[in-house]
Amino acid sequence: MKHNQFSFSWRIAILLLPGIMMLFLFTLYPIIKVLVMSFFNWNIGIGQASNFIGLRNYQDVFSDPIARRSLVNTLYYASLTVPLQISFGLFVAVLIHGIRRFSVTFRLLYYLPVITSWVVVAVLFRNIFSNRGLINYFLVDVLSIVSEPIGWLSTRWPALTSTIVLGVWKGIGWNMVIFLAALQAVPIELYEASACDGLGKIRQFFYITLPSIKGTILFALVMLLLGAFNTFTPIQVITGGNPAHQTQVAMTWMYFQTFNTTGKLGYSAAMSFIITLFILFFTLILFRVLRPEEEK
Repeated sequence: MKHNQFSFSWRIAILLLPGIMMLFLFTLYPIIKVLVMSFFNWNIGIGQASNFIGLRNYQDVFSDPIARRSLVNTLYYASLTVPLQISFGLFVAVLIHGIRRFSVTFRLLYYLPVITSWVVVAVLFRNIFSNRGLINYFLVDVLSIVSEPIGWLSTRWPALTSTIVLGVWKGIGWNMVIFLAALQAVPIELYEASACDGLGKIRQFFYITLPSIKGTILFALVMLLLGAFNTFTPIQVITGGNPAHQTQVAMTWMYFQTFNTTGKLGYSAAMSFIITLFILFFTLILFRVLRPEEEK
Protein backbone atom coordinates (compact mmCIF):
# COMPACT_ATOMS: atom_id res chain seq x y z
CA MET A 1 0.00 0.00 0.00
CA LYS A 2 2.79 2.40 0.94
CA HIS A 3 4.63 1.52 -2.26
CA ASN A 4 1.54 2.38 -4.33
CA GLN A 5 1.12 5.72 -2.53
CA PHE A 6 4.81 6.54 -3.06
CA SER A 7 4.54 5.70 -6.77
CA PHE A 8 1.36 7.77 -7.09
CA SER A 9 2.99 10.78 -5.40
CA TRP A 10 5.98 10.63 -7.72
CA ARG A 11 3.73 10.52 -10.76
CA ILE A 12 1.92 13.64 -9.55
CA ALA A 13 5.26 15.35 -8.90
CA ILE A 14 6.49 14.54 -12.42
CA LEU A 15 3.26 15.87 -13.94
CA LEU A 16 3.50 19.08 -11.90
CA LEU A 17 7.20 19.63 -12.58
CA PRO A 18 6.86 21.37 -15.99
CA GLY A 19 4.25 23.77 -14.63
CA ILE A 20 6.34 24.51 -11.53
CA MET A 21 9.41 25.17 -13.68
CA MET A 22 7.45 27.53 -15.94
CA LEU A 23 6.06 29.33 -12.87
CA PHE A 24 9.54 29.78 -11.42
CA LEU A 25 11.28 30.79 -14.66
CA PHE A 26 8.67 33.20 -16.00
CA THR A 27 6.96 34.47 -12.82
CA LEU A 28 8.86 34.02 -9.56
CA TYR A 29 12.38 34.59 -10.88
CA PRO A 30 11.47 37.83 -12.74
CA ILE A 31 9.74 39.16 -9.62
CA ILE A 32 12.79 38.44 -7.45
CA LYS A 33 15.09 39.88 -10.11
CA VAL A 34 13.12 43.11 -10.38
CA LEU A 35 13.05 43.45 -6.59
CA VAL A 36 16.84 43.18 -6.52
CA MET A 37 17.16 45.67 -9.38
CA SER A 38 15.10 48.24 -7.48
CA PHE A 39 17.94 48.62 -4.93
CA PHE A 40 20.63 49.16 -7.56
CA ASN A 41 21.62 51.72 -10.14
CA TRP A 42 21.20 48.93 -12.63
CA ASN A 43 23.23 48.90 -15.83
CA ILE A 44 22.88 46.41 -18.66
CA GLY A 45 25.88 47.57 -20.66
CA ILE A 46 28.81 45.18 -21.08
CA GLY A 47 31.42 45.80 -18.42
CA GLN A 48 29.27 48.36 -16.56
CA ALA A 49 28.86 47.78 -12.84
CA SER A 50 25.49 48.05 -11.09
CA ASN A 51 25.99 49.97 -7.86
CA PHE A 52 23.91 49.33 -4.75
CA ILE A 53 22.05 52.52 -3.80
CA GLY A 54 19.50 51.23 -1.28
CA LEU A 55 16.15 53.03 -1.28
CA ARG A 56 17.25 55.90 -3.50
CA ASN A 57 15.21 54.65 -6.47
CA TYR A 58 12.08 54.63 -4.31
CA GLN A 59 12.90 58.13 -3.08
CA ASP A 60 13.34 59.28 -6.68
CA VAL A 61 9.93 57.88 -7.62
CA PHE A 62 8.10 59.63 -4.79
CA SER A 63 9.97 62.89 -5.36
CA ASP A 64 9.31 62.84 -9.12
CA PRO A 65 6.22 64.98 -9.93
CA ILE A 66 5.61 63.12 -13.19
CA ALA A 67 5.74 59.76 -11.40
CA ARG A 68 3.22 61.00 -8.84
CA ARG A 69 1.01 62.32 -11.62
CA SER A 70 1.22 58.98 -13.44
CA LEU A 71 0.10 57.18 -10.28
CA VAL A 72 -2.85 59.57 -9.93
CA ASN A 73 -3.74 59.04 -13.59
CA THR A 74 -3.57 55.28 -13.10
CA LEU A 75 -5.88 55.48 -10.09
CA TYR A 76 -8.25 57.70 -12.10
CA TYR A 77 -8.26 55.22 -14.97
CA ALA A 78 -8.85 52.25 -12.65
CA SER A 79 -11.54 53.99 -10.58
CA LEU A 80 -13.67 54.56 -13.68
CA THR A 81 -12.96 51.65 -15.98
CA VAL A 82 -13.32 48.90 -13.37
CA PRO A 83 -16.81 49.76 -12.02
CA LEU A 84 -18.11 50.77 -15.45
CA GLN A 85 -16.97 47.51 -17.06
CA ILE A 86 -18.49 45.54 -14.19
CA SER A 87 -21.79 47.43 -14.35
CA PHE A 88 -22.25 47.36 -18.12
CA GLY A 89 -21.01 43.78 -18.39
CA LEU A 90 -23.42 42.56 -15.74
CA PHE A 91 -26.29 44.57 -17.27
CA VAL A 92 -25.70 43.05 -20.71
CA ALA A 93 -25.32 39.56 -19.21
CA VAL A 94 -28.67 39.89 -17.41
CA LEU A 95 -30.37 41.03 -20.61
CA ILE A 96 -28.93 38.20 -22.71
CA HIS A 97 -29.65 35.66 -19.97
CA GLY A 98 -33.33 36.66 -20.12
CA ILE A 99 -33.81 36.05 -23.85
CA ARG A 100 -34.01 32.80 -25.79
CA ARG A 101 -33.71 33.87 -29.41
CA PHE A 102 -30.57 35.50 -30.85
CA SER A 103 -28.67 35.13 -27.57
CA VAL A 104 -25.65 33.67 -29.37
CA THR A 105 -25.70 36.55 -31.86
CA PHE A 106 -25.71 39.14 -29.09
CA ARG A 107 -22.89 37.34 -27.27
CA LEU A 108 -20.80 37.45 -30.43
CA LEU A 109 -21.52 41.13 -31.07
CA TYR A 110 -20.60 42.18 -27.55
CA TYR A 111 -17.52 39.97 -27.46
CA LEU A 112 -16.05 41.19 -30.76
CA PRO A 113 -14.31 44.22 -29.17
CA VAL A 114 -12.49 41.89 -26.78
CA ILE A 115 -10.76 39.96 -29.55
CA THR A 116 -9.87 43.01 -31.65
CA SER A 117 -6.30 44.30 -31.50
CA TRP A 118 -5.59 46.92 -28.84
CA VAL A 119 -3.38 48.84 -31.26
CA VAL A 120 -6.01 48.88 -34.02
CA VAL A 121 -8.84 50.15 -31.81
CA ALA A 122 -6.53 52.62 -30.07
CA VAL A 123 -5.58 54.14 -33.43
CA LEU A 124 -9.29 54.24 -34.32
CA PHE A 125 -10.17 56.07 -31.08
CA ARG A 126 -7.25 58.46 -31.56
CA ASN A 127 -8.71 59.47 -34.92
CA ILE A 128 -12.23 59.70 -33.50
CA PHE A 129 -11.11 62.11 -30.76
CA SER A 130 -8.67 64.11 -32.89
CA ASN A 131 -9.35 67.73 -33.85
CA ARG A 132 -10.72 66.60 -37.22
CA GLY A 133 -12.22 63.41 -35.87
CA LEU A 134 -15.75 62.07 -35.87
CA ILE A 135 -16.81 63.60 -32.55
CA ASN A 136 -15.73 67.12 -33.48
CA TYR A 137 -17.36 66.68 -36.88
CA PHE A 138 -20.73 66.03 -35.26
CA LEU A 139 -20.30 68.76 -32.65
CA VAL A 140 -19.17 71.45 -35.10
CA ASP A 141 -20.56 70.62 -38.53
CA VAL A 142 -23.66 68.51 -37.84
CA LEU A 143 -25.07 69.68 -34.50
CA SER A 144 -23.36 73.12 -34.40
CA ILE A 145 -23.03 72.89 -30.62
CA VAL A 146 -19.55 74.44 -30.67
CA SER A 147 -17.94 76.75 -33.21
CA GLU A 148 -14.42 75.27 -33.06
CA PRO A 149 -13.12 71.73 -32.68
CA ILE A 150 -12.48 70.63 -29.10
CA GLY A 151 -8.95 69.49 -28.33
CA TRP A 152 -9.89 66.24 -26.66
CA LEU A 153 -6.32 64.92 -26.75
CA SER A 154 -4.53 68.19 -25.98
CA THR A 155 -5.39 68.40 -22.27
CA ARG A 156 -4.98 65.96 -19.42
CA TRP A 157 -8.44 64.90 -18.25
CA PRO A 158 -10.26 64.81 -21.63
CA ALA A 159 -7.41 62.77 -23.10
CA LEU A 160 -7.51 60.31 -20.20
CA THR A 161 -11.29 60.12 -20.50
CA SER A 162 -11.00 59.13 -24.16
CA THR A 163 -8.79 56.19 -23.15
CA ILE A 164 -11.30 55.28 -20.44
CA VAL A 165 -14.09 55.16 -23.03
CA LEU A 166 -11.95 52.78 -25.07
CA GLY A 167 -11.16 50.61 -22.04
CA VAL A 168 -14.81 50.33 -21.02
CA TRP A 169 -16.00 49.61 -24.56
CA LYS A 170 -13.39 46.90 -25.01
CA GLY A 171 -13.99 45.25 -21.63
CA ILE A 172 -17.78 44.91 -21.59
CA GLY A 173 -17.75 41.70 -23.63
CA TRP A 174 -15.30 39.90 -21.32
CA ASN A 175 -17.38 40.76 -18.28
CA MET A 176 -20.54 39.76 -20.11
CA VAL A 177 -19.18 36.25 -20.72
CA ILE A 178 -17.99 35.85 -17.12
CA PHE A 179 -21.26 37.02 -15.61
CA LEU A 180 -23.38 35.08 -18.08
CA ALA A 181 -21.71 31.85 -16.96
CA ALA A 182 -22.32 32.80 -13.33
CA LEU A 183 -25.98 33.63 -13.95
CA GLN A 184 -26.57 30.28 -15.62
CA ALA A 185 -25.25 28.56 -12.49
CA VAL A 186 -27.78 30.22 -10.16
CA PRO A 187 -30.47 27.64 -9.27
CA ILE A 188 -33.76 28.51 -10.94
CA GLU A 189 -35.59 27.18 -7.88
CA LEU A 190 -34.50 30.28 -5.95
CA TYR A 191 -36.28 32.53 -8.43
CA GLU A 192 -39.38 30.35 -8.47
CA ALA A 193 -39.61 30.31 -4.67
CA SER A 194 -39.07 34.06 -4.43
CA ALA A 195 -41.72 34.68 -7.09
CA CYS A 196 -44.18 32.70 -4.96
CA ASP A 197 -43.30 35.00 -2.05
CA GLY A 198 -44.09 38.07 -4.16
CA LEU A 199 -40.60 39.26 -5.06
CA GLY A 200 -40.37 41.20 -8.29
CA LYS A 201 -37.54 41.11 -10.82
CA ILE A 202 -35.66 44.02 -9.26
CA ARG A 203 -35.79 42.60 -5.74
CA GLN A 204 -34.80 39.18 -7.08
CA PHE A 205 -31.74 40.75 -8.65
CA PHE A 206 -30.58 42.36 -5.39
CA TYR A 207 -31.56 39.56 -3.00
CA ILE A 208 -30.83 36.47 -5.12
CA THR A 209 -28.72 37.24 -8.17
CA LEU A 210 -26.06 39.49 -6.64
CA PRO A 211 -25.44 37.34 -3.52
CA SER A 212 -25.27 34.20 -5.68
CA ILE A 213 -22.59 35.62 -8.00
CA LYS A 214 -20.55 37.45 -5.35
CA GLY A 215 -17.56 35.19 -5.97
CA THR A 216 -17.67 35.95 -9.70
CA ILE A 217 -17.88 39.68 -9.00
CA LEU A 218 -14.80 39.38 -6.79
CA PHE A 219 -12.92 37.51 -9.50
CA ALA A 220 -13.87 40.07 -12.16
CA LEU A 221 -12.93 43.01 -9.92
CA VAL A 222 -9.49 41.58 -9.16
CA MET A 223 -8.75 40.78 -12.81
CA LEU A 224 -9.95 44.18 -13.99
CA LEU A 225 -7.94 45.90 -11.27
CA LEU A 226 -4.80 44.11 -12.44
CA GLY A 227 -5.53 45.10 -16.01
CA ALA A 228 -6.24 48.74 -15.14
CA PHE A 229 -2.99 49.18 -13.22
CA ASN A 230 -1.08 47.57 -16.09
CA THR A 231 -2.70 49.53 -18.90
CA PHE A 232 -0.19 50.62 -21.51
CA THR A 233 -1.27 50.33 -25.14
CA PRO A 234 -4.25 52.75 -25.21
CA ILE A 235 -2.29 55.52 -23.49
CA GLN A 236 0.85 54.94 -25.54
CA VAL A 237 -1.02 54.91 -28.86
CA ILE A 238 -3.65 57.61 -28.23
CA THR A 239 -1.63 60.22 -26.33
CA GLY A 240 1.90 58.89 -25.91
CA GLY A 241 1.79 60.40 -22.43
CA ASN A 242 1.49 63.90 -23.89
CA PRO A 243 0.97 66.79 -23.70
CA ALA A 244 4.08 67.38 -21.56
CA HIS A 245 3.72 64.03 -19.78
CA GLN A 246 0.27 65.07 -18.49
CA THR A 247 -1.37 61.77 -19.46
CA GLN A 248 1.37 59.38 -18.38
CA VAL A 249 0.21 56.33 -16.42
CA ALA A 250 2.45 54.04 -14.42
CA MET A 251 3.32 51.64 -17.24
CA THR A 252 3.96 54.30 -19.88
CA TRP A 253 6.15 56.33 -17.51
CA MET A 254 8.15 53.23 -16.60
CA TYR A 255 8.57 52.48 -20.30
CA PHE A 256 9.70 56.05 -20.96
CA GLN A 257 12.21 55.96 -18.11
CA THR A 258 13.61 52.65 -19.31
CA PHE A 259 13.86 53.14 -23.06
CA ASN A 260 13.57 56.87 -23.81
CA THR A 261 16.10 58.19 -21.30
CA THR A 262 19.41 56.86 -20.03
CA GLY A 263 17.92 53.49 -19.12
CA LYS A 264 16.81 53.99 -15.54
CA LEU A 265 16.06 50.31 -14.93
CA GLY A 266 16.38 50.56 -11.15
CA TYR A 267 13.93 53.47 -11.10
CA SER A 268 11.41 51.52 -13.20
CA ALA A 269 11.85 48.42 -11.02
CA ALA A 270 11.13 50.46 -7.88
CA MET A 271 8.04 51.96 -9.47
CA SER A 272 6.81 48.52 -10.48
CA PHE A 273 6.94 47.38 -6.86
CA ILE A 274 5.08 50.48 -5.74
CA ILE A 275 2.36 49.55 -8.22
CA THR A 276 2.42 46.00 -6.83
CA LEU A 277 1.78 47.35 -3.33
CA PHE A 278 -1.16 49.39 -4.63
CA ILE A 279 -2.66 46.32 -6.30
CA LEU A 280 -2.10 44.19 -3.20
CA PHE A 281 -3.74 46.80 -0.98
CA PHE A 282 -6.88 47.11 -3.11
CA THR A 283 -7.07 43.34 -3.65
CA LEU A 284 -7.01 42.67 0.10
CA ILE A 285 -9.84 45.16 0.56
CA LEU A 286 -11.88 43.46 -2.16
CA PHE A 287 -11.32 40.02 -0.65
CA ARG A 288 -12.32 41.25 2.78
CA VAL A 289 -15.51 42.88 1.53
CA LEU A 290 -16.67 40.40 -1.12
CA ARG A 291 -15.38 36.99 -0.06
CA PRO A 292 -18.15 34.36 0.39
CA GLU A 293 -19.91 34.27 3.74
CA GLU A 294 -18.79 30.74 4.54
CA GLU A 295 -15.15 31.83 4.34
CA LYS A 296 -15.51 34.75 6.77
